[in-house]
Amino acid sequence: MERVWPDLSDRDRPTIVALHLFSQVVGKVPTAVLPWRNHGWHLTLHVTPRGFATEPIHAPGGAFTLAFDLVEHRLVLEFAEGRDGIALRPMAVADFHRETMAMLARAGFPVVIHDAPNEVDPAIPFAEDRELRAYDPDSARRLHGALLQADRVFRLFRSSFLGKVSPVHFFWGSFDLAVTRFSGRTAPRHPGGIPNLPDEVTREAYSHEVSSAGFWPGGAGGEGGPFFYSYAYPVPEGFVQAKVAPEAARFDAALGEFVLDYQAVRSAENPDAALLAFLQSTYEAAANLAGWDRATLECALGEPGIPRALGGQKAAGQ
Repeated sequence: MERVWPDLSDRDRPTIVALHLFSQVVGKVPTAVLPWRNHGWHLTLHVTPRGFATEPIHAPGGAFTLAFDLVEHRLVLEFAEGRDGIALRPMAVADFHRETMAMLARAGFPVVIHDAPNEVDPAIPFAEDRELRAYDPDSARRLHGALLQADRVFRLFRSSFLGKVSPVHFFWGSFDLAVTRFSGRTAPRHPGGIPNLPDEVTREAYSHEVSSAGFWPGGAGGEGGPFFYSYAYPVPEGFVQAKVAPEAARFDAALGEFVLDYQAVRSAENPDAALLAFLQSTYEAAANLAGWDRATLECALGEPGIPRALGGQKAAGQ
């Protein structure tokens, strides 16, 4: 079952929307506590064998993590003295927010967060969002399975880049798994304008030239999905018209990025190869058209137990 790409369909969307909104509450915790790191990388979530989780959050009262356990369907708080949790179930965002904040306070972490979501419109304050949100355990498991597969292939793709590259991480604002490569050059000032996200956050995130790819399963921020995407900032001339693989990939003018439907990957004879072709061809289009120093920035895909070879020498296995 390790390499099974689960089916995702419209039946899963209500649960995905709920998890998007719930994750906004959790994501505001490291944002409030941790020192700002380049491009907001400190506040992202990370896919785990059981769901997705924060990195260790070093607060005045000690270190802790928050994790969405999509196997047992709980939000889990872990800290030195033990663990606590709340059940993931059909509930309003207001109830999830209240229970999460109470759980943190009980454990000695009385965090004060910005209490409204980002990158969705309208941005209803958490405590006021009393609409009952769906939560179906089977939908949550399918979402987790898709994220695990995307995470695995993204990490393999990441291994072939020597330049500055982000972790493979999950942005709760837009609710997408992403990996970003950098040319090393600064970028023009970003115009901003992302709904309910301060422009200074956007401009710092896009301070340098990037080729970025990701997986969006759907969410509260828009219709459609699930799909894989790839874009460049700034957009080099000719990027929109670039030929990319596989054949099912297309440029979406409304989104300003190449997209490949999740179902096209899932149904491919070799899903890994189809996704890697999309990631590599869209990156090459961005890098070639923008004149990146590819010879310096790139390397072969990583292999288990074999360190990077230097100076043309073959590395020994470990």
